Amino acid sequence: MGALFVFLLVLPLVAHAVTPGEMLADPALEARAREITKELRCLVCQNQSIDDSDASLAQDLRVLVREKLKEGMSDAEVRDYVHSRYGDFVLLRPPMKPGTLLLWSAPAIALLAGAAAVWMAARRNRAAISPAAPSLTGEEKARLEKLGVTGLSEPGSGE
Repeated sequence: MGALFVFLLVLPLVAHAVTPGEMLADPALEARAREITKELRCLVCQNQSIDDSDASLAQDLRVLVREKLKEGMSDAEVRDYVHSRYGDFVLLRPPMKPGTLLLWSAPAIALLAGAAAVWMAARRNRAAISPAAPSLTGEEKARLEKLGVTGLSEPGSGE
């Protein structure tokens, strides 16, 4: 009973949006289509591939990919065809070029900014925990000299 419950919970996570009517009869061609559609971004959802999306535009693009494969296009030609119509945004892994440099460098920039924030917070906390010792007043110095204590230096004097 427990295994059935887990299976029913996990099933929606592995289900794809591809409907049986879209699938090609040739298993090899269908496998190629699935690989291509996993690399193309849904223009409606934007955070899913067209293979996973239920949007009608994603369905149209899945059908288009399969039609182009049936016409005899190679995988690269199909990707190039869709890319030429919809631009870099349709690719889940856009090409590295000046226009996408910020996109590719954003994770490194975010990591560096996070490290800098942690470093600054640690410095701030360290300074709050150990404040500078107050200087001795003239009266305190005189009392120490009377007691015979010598060799004391002022905090921060470097001696």
